[in-house]
Amino acid sequence: MTSLLDLDLLWVTGKGGVGKTSTAAAIAEVAARSGRSTLVCEMDAKGALASALGVDELDFTPVEVASNLHAMSMSTEDALREYLRLFVRIPFIGRIGPLAKTFDFVADAAPGVKEILSVGKLCFEVREQNYDLIVVDAESTGHIVSQIGAPKVIADLVQVGLVREQTQWMLDILNDADRTGVAVVTTPEEMPVTESSELLRRLTLETGVHPAVVIANRVLPVLFDRREQAVVDQLDAALPTLINAVGPGAGAVLEAARFTDARRRTGAQHLGRLRSELDAADPPLNIPIITVPELFARNGGRRVVSLIADGLADELDIEIPSDR
Repeated sequence: MTSLLDLDLLWVTGKGGVGKTSTAAAIAEVAARSGRSTLVCEMDAKGALASALGVDELDFTPVEVASNLHAMSMSTEDALREYLRLFVRIPFIGRIGPLAKTFDFVADAAPGVKEILSVGKLCFEVREQNYDLIVVDAESTGHIVSQIGAPKVIADLVQVGLVREQTQWMLDILNDADRTGVAVVTTPEEMPVTESSELLRRLTLETGVHPAVVIANRVLPVLFDRREQAVVDQLDAALPTLINAVGPGAGAVLEAARFTDARRRTGAQHLGRLRSELDAADPPLNIPIITVPELFARNGGRRVVSLIADGLADELDIEIPSDR
């Protein structure tokens, strides 16, 4: 599993609300704390990554937010400006102006154009070996296929010429499972697991990009082993004695323990279903499912990211120094 950090490019996706951004930031932190030069990039520019990292607003220019760790927010206009400067050799100072409006018109008429600029920017960083690992806080499960599949769509439409050449080198990076992977974040609940299963079956077929790992976030701990569970099952008969001994709150504590354990068992069933569906896929999706424990934290931010990073490091069996 340490090979997850040996990729060049890792896309992190998941259904809204499962902790995708915090997990992406945590993976980047694990990589940085293990000594890898790391870039984490937010694709939707909503500002969630900056909040997770505990920094001010991010923009297209990467900034160092910790040792070995840089962060940025994707901008299609800035990506176009950089593309024109690097590949078309047109220097631009300031805003693109009328060209940007023309580009927006073309992009709206030809789906995939905006996406390919964003994906191309990240692939360019990989090709230039500017970082050991680039972690992408990507679009959610409902949109990730169109995002990372844009180069394949355009390459299928245009078979020759400059456009074909410009997409082919991206595909060489994206379709190489030793260089690029997708981490799908889920929670042990019915809808996130169902969306994750559907995405994983579609991903490689429709985009050429390979799934690398499923990260199950907010997994509740096992409260009781079998022997302890047998004792818990007998506590109802002894509840009056417990209430007399410790007060009326004993019943509420017992009920909370039962409810939490029931949630854990249900979550384990959902994750078991996901494993079975991945194994039954054609071909079978032999990818690991790693877990991050429920943190019971009210707010996100850098502290939560570091705690998730600690959990991921344990799952990946990586010794990393703490930055807290």
